[in-house]
Amino acid sequence: MTVRIAPSILAADLAHLMQDVERVLAGGADQIHVDVMDGHFVPNLTFGPLVVEALRRFTDAPLDCHLMVERPEEYIEPFARAGATFLTIHAEATDHLERHLHEIRKLGMRAGVAVNPATPLTAVEEIADELDLLLVMTVNPGFGGQAFWDPGLDKVRRARALLDRRESRALLEVDGGVARETIRRLAAAGADTFVAGNAIFTVPDAAAEVRELRRLAEAGATGRAVRS
Repeated sequence: MTVRIAPSILAADLAHLMQDVERVLAGGADQIHVDVMDGHFVPNLTFGPLVVEALRRFTDAPLDCHLMVERPEEYIEPFARAGATFLTIHAEATDHLERHLHEIRKLGMRAGVAVNPATPLTAVEEIADELDLLLVMTVNPGFGGQAFWDPGLDKVRRARALLDRRESRALLEVDGGVARETIRRLAAAGADTFVAGNAIFTVPDAAAEVRELRRLAEAGATGRAVRS
């Protein structure tokens, strides 16, 4: 299993955003996670396509855009134009997941679906083989720095089993409370892509923290492979 570390700019110093992004990329970050919140679907307001466009001018790294918004279909084309690599929408935000996944891919992006802690995995079971990314939230979305939701560990195991059963090649991403204390267990449960904000951007050496999180995740993934 290939481990992917995705630092979330929600926790970056926005006055020095590009410098912070440069630091984590220097540490080997695989993609940059952009938390897009509209103040309606979640109680916070953050970034839009203009931030993604600015990041795209700065870096060729994959931009992993997570839409926590109502009416996600209205955002697909603007984020495609801005240069998003992955576009992830919430299962809870629409009744037409398959239609929107098709549109995301049609515009050249990779398509993901996120599920909140209380949302069962059955919400994505019928479209699992159409996903490029499945994002399991291990906090309720809206704010960074929340404590890890412990039942999320079993949900990640079940998500891995679902993707394997459907022979899906989708990335299994986890967002919420990812840090040194949790990442190894999450990797052992089957996650391969890890969103971390506070754990990376609030320490003195963000690049070193990216490397340490990768080391711990790879150790967890190795343990899972041995047990399998």
